[in-house]
Amino acid sequence: MPKLSKKRLRELSLMANTIRQDIVTMVSVANSGHPGGALGMVDIFSALYFQVLKHKPKSPSWKDRERLVLSNGHICAVRYSAMARAGYFPVKELSTFRKINSRLQGHPSYVDLMGVESSSGSLGQGLGIAVGMALANKLDKNRRRTYVVVSDGELDEGSSWEALVAASKWKLNLTIIVDRNNIQISGKTNIVWPINPLNKKFKAFNINTLSVDGHNIQKFIDACATAKKKSGPSVIIARTVLGKGVSFMQNQAKWHGKPPSHEELIKALEELHNQRERIKNSK
Repeated sequence: MPKLSKKRLRELSLMANTIRQDIVTMVSVANSGHPGGALGMVDIFSALYFQVLKHKPKSPSWKDRERLVLSNGHICAVRYSAMARAGYFPVKELSTFRKINSRLQGHPSYVDLMGVESSSGSLGQGLGIAVGMALANKLDKNRRRTYVVVSDGELDEGSSWEALVAASKWKLNLTIIVDRNNIQISGKTNIVWPINPLNKKFKAFNINTLSVDGHNIQKFIDACATAKKKSGPSVIIARTVLGKGVSFMQNQAKWHGKPPSHEELIKALEELHNQRERIKNSK
């Protein structure tokens, strides 16, 4: 994939800023949700939905689409915003986040919202689901790629590593994106349940392993392109910052599942607005 122009990178950065504003607003208005992880994955979702994925928002069941599974479904605010901004459903529907009878529940529902590829709940299941989708593509002799986003915390689950064995065995067209923010609900991952050395573990499972700054859109897109060229499954370990973009949330485990108050929302939006102006004025 060729290097993006400065104009295109600016557009993707502005989209990421918009999504961040959506997330803090959605979670604050609902007074419920998980802002930290969602904010940390914004740059990646901006790249996926607006540059990387082969998809058709107006035809979400398009047979040749590339599927994206969100295993850590609690960060779904980032996916909902990206989908709305891409045209899957009206942006105004974001205001119904986590409300009764809304399609935008606290975990994505495959049944309720077209474009969501799998329902989520218990962590550690998404990778197995994505492996099944990728295997189905292979059996159909279809070269479509399957993408799956997983949290580093859910790699505590043995089921994730069983799924990796299957992905490697069948040499699937699968790209695994790890949200490596080093924080889970009860604290730092290296204290709760150490998973390092993560790179070496993936390599030991015969997974092509890449590591990138998860907030560098160009480098993430380059990593996706590299993964596509590889034979078999690849993992992109994306180093991210929980709460990215909102200074008082960054790297604070308490913001895993804590909604900002109205006053905190105003403060966050002001900060994000200032960042937007800097992006607009960048050369």
